[in-house]
Amino acid sequence: MLLRHTPETNTEKTALTVNPAKTCQPVGAMYAALGIHNCLPHSHGSQGCCAYHRSALTRHYKDPIMATTSSFTEGASVFGGQANLMESIHNIFTIYSPDIIAVHTTCLSEVIGDDLKQIINKAAAEGKIPAGKRVIHTNTPSFKGSHVTGFANMTQSMVQYLSESTGKKTGRINVIPGFVEPSDMEEIKRIAAEMGVKTVVFPDTSGVVNSPLEGKFRMYPKGGTVVEDIISAGDSTATLALGRLASLPAAKLLDTKCKVPLFPLDLPIGLRATDAFVDQLRKTAGVSVPESIMVERGQVVDVLTDMHQYFYRKTAALVGDPDHLVSLVQFLTDLDMKITSVVTGTPGGPKFEKAVRACTGDETFVKSGAGADMFLFHQLVKQRKPDLIFGNTYAKYIARDEDIPLIRIGFPIYDRVGHQYFPIVGYRGALRLLEKILTALLDRQDRDAPEESFELVM
Repeated sequence: MLLRHTPETNTEKTALTVNPAKTCQPVGAMYAALGIHNCLPHSHGSQGCCAYHRSALTRHYKDPIMATTSSFTEGASVFGGQANLMESIHNIFTIYSPDIIAVHTTCLSEVIGDDLKQIINKAAAEGKIPAGKRVIHTNTPSFKGSHVTGFANMTQSMVQYLSESTGKKTGRINVIPGFVEPSDMEEIKRIAAEMGVKTVVFPDTSGVVNSPLEGKFRMYPKGGTVVEDIISAGDSTATLALGRLASLPAAKLLDTKCKVPLFPLDLPIGLRATDAFVDQLRKTAGVSVPESIMVERGQVVDVLTDMHQYFYRKTAALVGDPDHLVSLVQFLTDLDMKITSVVTGTPGGPKFEKAVRACTGDETFVKSGAGADMFLFHQLVKQRKPDLIFGNTYAKYIARDEDIPLIRIGFPIYDRVGHQYFPIVGYRGALRLLEKILTALLDRQDRDAPEESFELVM
């Protein structure tokens, strides 16, 4: 109801964000850490921060998220959290016995200036890290960046701490999948396996945050990339970095540290981006694309062609994470849809805007980073009145207020299930997206059709 007071006219606001179109860095860092097998994420800050990070992921995945905290109180908040982290490391290995602890900072520990590398070295020197166990860390101040940069920072730290080059190549291809769903990571692995390509996919949350109910509690689910594979990533033939914001920093570091050449690609969402991913896998591994993959591609083209009249010149407004948005904009424009506005709270920089405009032209409103909030997005929806909205659960309020169908995509999605189990990447993912878009458009057409135009076959 309050949203109806949102003014249609934009007002310049340089020092104010209203309902940000992002979450904070530690959420992304915690999600990335869950993609290591037998890893316990650790939040170096107050209990409240850790509770928020865990609840954000738990509500999205409908699964309990295991993580620990340094539990800052007044003393640690003033004098620093070294003693808390030292005791935490000892307790975690003694009680929960993970293979690895992945520590991320919070606003509080960043402002205090805790040197986590020094603390971890001190813990190792004092024997608080058992033989064969590891502790890694990344800096994730919540007052800048977003959950996407937090994911990128933790993935980069995996390379920094773990990956090594022995000089003997394994012949495998590294794939850094970006901040995508576990179902998407599973689909990326399936496509590579179908093509006969041996890969190291990291981080990999499939089998961790979408694990089956077995009637038995598992502190560490079966999924996740084993530490040995991340170490051996330094001996791989090449790295495919899917998404410029979430994956490229780790791939660049792997190239610098271990001389593993990188190939930056868009997230394989839609036909064109999936073609590029499959083709790069083919060229890098020296394999052929099997008939089974070609059949999947042909099915996407068939549906796209059969139903093109429903997509043609429909308009859409998008809000979400930059790597998702770039690929999604590409797919929607390939469907002959028009993009009215694209907004992300993650700082995407000029390259993000350039990538979007390369598909849409100059008529589309594009904004990222500071000031790119849900309030601005709502104003743009009021002004341009698109046929569809693409965004996460928070966009449902705008969709209801403006009576426009919402396609839920991105993070977080609190009010629906399926994103954990059904991919949107690859050709199968493209089919799912086509089905979601068509269902929304045809449901709206049915709802608004006069009696004489209400058709059984559409």
